[in-house]
Amino acid sequence: MMSRERKKQAAALQEKLKILRSITHSHALSNTSIIMDASAYIKELKQKVVRLNQEIACAQDALRHNSYPTVTVETLVGGHGGFIINVFSDKSCPGLLVSVLEAFDELGLSVLQATASCADSFRLEAVGGENVAENVDEHVVKEAVLQAIRSCSESGSEHDDE
Repeated sequence: MMSRERKKQAAALQEKLKILRSITHSHALSNTSIIMDASAYIKELKQKVVRLNQEIACAQDALRHNSYPTVTVETLVGGHGGFIINVFSDKSCPGLLVSVLEAFDELGLSVLQATASCADSFRLEAVGGENVAENVDEHVVKEAVLQAIRSCSESGSEHDDE
């Protein structure tokens, strides 16, 4: 009697693991690996939620403070030290893209992929590759980008005064 109940529970568990494996797109075969893949998938989803909430907050902030630049930085999943960087400013100044890219270079980040628009406003979406410096995190990248924007804005306003 007990053996039959255990077989039912084991079969139910295997079915649930099969469903979990398909939902998380796992190719693992062992139960432990399926659960580890599911855990990594959940972490990735949480990071996406955080990033989307940051983007929503930045967009709302940009609407409220029309001239303040917004920068969001997200660490790439997998722990390879890369970042996804989003920058928006309703004002663009000459050399702003170069200043931001130089800030990446100073941090040891290589740009793997980027999309930029520098017409009336400035928008940059970049994927920074593995960094060579150990103490570079999301906050350091964000501060470096904001400093590059401030420096460009200050030098742009100096040229306007001439």
